[in-house]
Amino acid sequence: MEKRITRRELAILLAMAGLESPILSWRGYASIASRSGWEKYPGNPVLGGQYGTCFDVCVLHEAGVYKMWVSWRPKKSIALTESKDGIHWGPPQVVLGPDRSTGWEDDVNRPVVVHREDAYHMWYTGQTNERSMIGYARGGDGRNWVRQSARPVLESTLPWERVAVMCPHVMWDQEKKIWRLWYSAGEQYEPNAIGYATSSDGLHWNKYPANPVMTPEPNALWERQRVTAAQIVSWHGWYYSFYIGFRDIDHAQIGLARSKDGVTNWVRHAGNPIVRPTPGGWDADACYKPCAVYSNDGWMLWYNGRKASLEQIGLVTHSGEDLGFVAES
Repeated sequence: MEKRITRRELAILLAMAGLESPILSWRGYASIASRSGWEKYPGNPVLGGQYGTCFDVCVLHEAGVYKMWVSWRPKKSIALTESKDGIHWGPPQVVLGPDRSTGWEDDVNRPVVVHREDAYHMWYTGQTNERSMIGYARGGDGRNWVRQSARPVLESTLPWERVAVMCPHVMWDQEKKIWRLWYSAGEQYEPNAIGYATSSDGLHWNKYPANPVMTPEPNALWERQRVTAAQIVSWHGWYYSFYIGFRDIDHAQIGLARSKDGVTNWVRHAGNPIVRPTPGGWDADACYKPCAVYSNDGWMLWYNGRKASLEQIGLVTHSGEDLGFVAES
């Protein structure tokens, strides 16, 4: 009897062959779909494995190419890899390694990259065993970076920030002509809450006086211990926060919230968490650090999943523009 190929198998083959857009080719056929409409790519993980632990990515989609800056733990560095479809990635290449002479960069990781006409701008986390701080570099091509200061541009100065500030997310506000920064702060192993700051030059930051701006929701079991590492997306009059929620220090999932100003009155998505661990899968213990891009009539969201001690990068997608929030009355 002739073996019939399943829809899921067909979707994987189409995506691998590049015959359709990555979202359209396997939309509806992922093995796990959350009630919020996000579907895991059935071929996950898309990066990791032979490269060891890869985590906390930033992705830009430029001129038909997906560019991913990724924390590469075996190298204690930030690497760049590229893809034509967001699924199949080239070998990572180190583009920013630690400068141990500074005293605060034994390891560099957790980058965010912003591309403006003047340059690529990167804010990143520098770490020692005891502390985490945020640094700033610029480059003309996204590969070659020049640090803008030997000192961190943001460090712990307030009681709630404890010993660590990390996981920067930055955007340029063209109307106000300022940089806007969301960062995580608190404990060194995993920070506790999300703060906000602004700057005119990317070097000198003014922290929001009512920080932190996003804290755990005590009535939500999945995020009741801490919230961290938000990616903020400005989209159709709202600021959307893709963030990590922790049930406890070892178990994390990804949530979504939105706010009119990106600072106050965050409203959680009714379907949270939008990305959950797969029982027994490569991301069975935790789903961390989301980075979402709207592309090809849908959303693509990369995240690092963990099983035991290995973290790798996976992909989930969401059809269309609408992220499923109830409209304001």
